[in-house]
Amino acid sequence: MTPLTALTALCPPPAAVPPAPDWSQVEDSLGTGLPQDYKDLITAYGPGQFCGFITLYQPHAPSEWADLTGPMPARLRGQIEQVRQTARHPWPLPHPPENLFAMGVTGNGDYLFWVTQPADTPDEWTVAVNEALRAPWFAYDGSLTEFLVSVLSGTTTVPMFPTDLLDHAPAFTPSALESSTPTTPGRPSVSTRTIRDWANANGYDLPERGRIPSEIIDAWKQQNPN
Repeated sequence: MTPLTALTALCPPPAAVPPAPDWSQVEDSLGTGLPQDYKDLITAYGPGQFCGFITLYQPHAPSEWADLTGPMPARLRGQIEQVRQTARHPWPLPHPPENLFAMGVTGNGDYLFWVTQPADTPDEWTVAVNEALRAPWFAYDGSLTEFLVSVLSGTTTVPMFPTDLLDHAPAFTPSALESSTPTTPGRPSVSTRTIRDWANANGYDLPERGRIPSEIIDAWKQQNPN
């Protein structure tokens, strides 16, 4: 059984999916090949969310916040070292920023990256996850599709993911592409660390890890409209 077959059995794709992009054009625009499992995954599922939480970047998405071929992957790569160096106690990076290619995001602002080594063999790329470009990092030694199968089956636990992620059966919800981070058009992405710090300072009982309730995000937006 291939990883995609295992994923579709665990989490069925939608009956109707938008046409797949021209992958040769996508790869030409990126200047790099892409893992075949990712191309098969996007072709099978289209845009949407796994468990209402994990969103994969798509080629030529209408929102730059979720566009694999837009500025977001390069922007995040450039911010990784900047965020680390401005921390009070800089943490070690598991991989050089130039070897990290952002390809997904969660509802809590955890970013999913490919570790692009070897650069010319994308089918060997593995997965790294972290929260808002800060420590800790979580490494998965396998493909993106294998990562999703392992996480959605409960075989792999990602420390920064909410503990209630699998309280209901795994599901994929098709949707128009939007960023899963709490942003508005034209507004820079805001880290979950910022929202957590604000919530704790304003009397909310918010655990250090897990999904941030929508009412807290809404309250933060009301207090921080710009």
